[in-house]
Amino acid sequence: MTKLSIIQPTKEEQLEERNFEINRETYDHFNPEKLSYKAEPGITEELVREISKDKNEPEWMLQKRLSGLKIFNEKPLPNWGPDISDLDLSKIIYYMKPNAKPNAKSWEDVPEDIRKTYERLGIPEAEKKSLGGVGAQYESEVVYHSLKKDIEEKGVILLDMDEALKQFPELIKN
Repeated sequence: MTKLSIIQPTKEEQLEERNFEINRETYDHFNPEKLSYKAEPGITEELVREISKDKNEPEWMLQKRLSGLKIFNEKPLPNWGPDISDLDLSKIIYYMKPNAKPNAKSWEDVPEDIRKTYERLGIPEAEKKSLGGVGAQYESEVVYHSLKKDIEEKGVILLDMDEALKQFPELIKN
């Protein structure tokens, strides 16, 4: 059996990690809310049913969602990683629909304020240069979707859950 050894970072690498800075100007930005729907904070069975109805999902999908909610409610917060014990999940808004056409095929079809958010993050440029496709979610909805033709021709499926449910329900149900 081969003996494994743990490689520790050098002191210089440790200092680099401590001095890591994020350019907050890139990320500390928000758009005014332009929503077609905004749920109340918290996640309840009533909200899950409302979401499923809004998405016109079959009964079996609603049951999957309700099963997931049950598991979510039974699980404790993780005790590993950063301390999130002060996180109040009842104050989170779990479902918001932007006032935007879902699954636009062109960045030009995405509302300007949303498009600028993704441009600041470099998503359209990364898609052009190296990504095989992008699904851009804004709030609770996918507002842009694109998959390069050569990848699509190989049978790769890259869809958000709403579209996958419409196009391939048997893959989700099983």
